[in-house]
Amino acid sequence: MADLTYRTCNFLLKKMLNTLSEWQVEGEHNVPLDGPVIIASNHLSNIDPALLACSIPRRLNFVAKRGLFKPLASNFFYAYGAFPMNRDGRDIEAFLWARKLLNQNRAMVFFPEAQRNPVGGMKRAFSGVALLGLRTQAPIIPVGITGTEHIGPPWQIAFPTGKLKVRIGPAINLPAVEGPMDRPVLESFQDEVMAQIASLLPEPYQGVYSLNQPQTDKS
Repeated sequence: MADLTYRTCNFLLKKMLNTLSEWQVEGEHNVPLDGPVIIASNHLSNIDPALLACSIPRRLNFVAKRGLFKPLASNFFYAYGAFPMNRDGRDIEAFLWARKLLNQNRAMVFFPEAQRNPVGGMKRAFSGVALLGLRTQAPIIPVGITGTEHIGPPWQIAFPTGKLKVRIGPAINLPAVEGPMDRPVLESFQDEVMAQIASLLPEPYQGVYSLNQPQTDKS
């Protein structure tokens, strides 16, 4: 049932993307077709998870804010491959769920900013993606999304318009680190991931990770 839900949603959305929008995907060859993989992307709109599902040649799994998992709606999200996570991005249950799936050679999607940032560019990310990559040794694939910031209400997700672009970068392989890790070291690994995402985006989308300014904002 879960795979049927996922395939049906992707089939329908691809039809609408090809009909109503200028949808482009670059770098599909950077995604390994088997084995564990972490997809790390910027986040502009509610359509971003579904857009990635249509753009990346793997069956994807997601974490989503816990508030979405209401009666009835939760059945759909679970079937689509999503798992609830606290809004602040710090959730041990979601972390363990993701690690379990990666150990089963699955593909996981994360938005490290833990919230949508449709204006003003990328915001400072939480370090959970880097920690997961370090602990599982799964490659991290950076992805830059542009053009979805105008898509808001659910009906717009079903009828996407505009120039939508998904750029997929080369894999980032973090080193194996044993034992506890200092926060500054972990944040430096996360900054490396975010810098790679920023490199796939036009400058107005880069925000605090702008390649034209020093990385000094740790708020």
